Amino acid sequence: MVAQQVNVINRTQGKVAMIKQCKVLIFGLAVAASSALAGEFSLTSQTIHEGAMLTNEQVFNGFGCSGENISPDLKWTSGPSGTKSYALTVYDPDAPTGSGWWHWIAYNIPANVTEFSKNAGTEDGALLPAGVVQGRSDFGSYSFGGACPPEGDNAHRYIFTVHALKTEHIELPKDASAALIGFMINANSLGKATLVATYGR
Repeated sequence: MVAQQVNVINRTQGKVAMIKQCKVLIFGLAVAASSALAGEFSLTSQTIHEGAMLTNEQVFNGFGCSGENISPDLKWTSGPSGTKSYALTVYDPDAPTGSGWWHWIAYNIPANVTEFSKNAGTEDGALLPAGVVQGRSDFGSYSFGGACPPEGDNAHRYIFTVHALKTEHIELPKDASAALIGFMINANSLGKATLVATYGR
């Protein structure tokens, strides 16, 4: 009788251990699947590279800098399910302003667009897809403004971000501030992909 009870207890303990192992396995698979899905939305460029220094092409022409002020080519994978448009921002969090520096803002990018060609950030927007709106940068222009950190500063970070949005259009006045545009982007965000380059002089 005692032996039978021991066998029952052992079988029960074995089932409990198996259930725990299954739960751990399921959790691991869920985390892996989540990570894979999160990794699907990415931003790349043939011109600039993650963690690398920007070249003179992407440096501003003015404010003591003498670069070519050409926006890099950018390509991104399709955003999360439900993406109806994209927005692009280029931001320097290291600028000595207390609020960083917005170098480029473009929004109302159609959901079927997944790349910008090199030099798409000109003020006339000639190389941008139809319907794309360029917001006012901290240079005061409606175009790409290249890197131009103060001389002697440590290298600044330039964060290129593509935002997947749940709305087709963001309605804003033409002279909307970068902060207001950023608020609307974040209010409609489904996800984002970033590429961070650096520059110092």
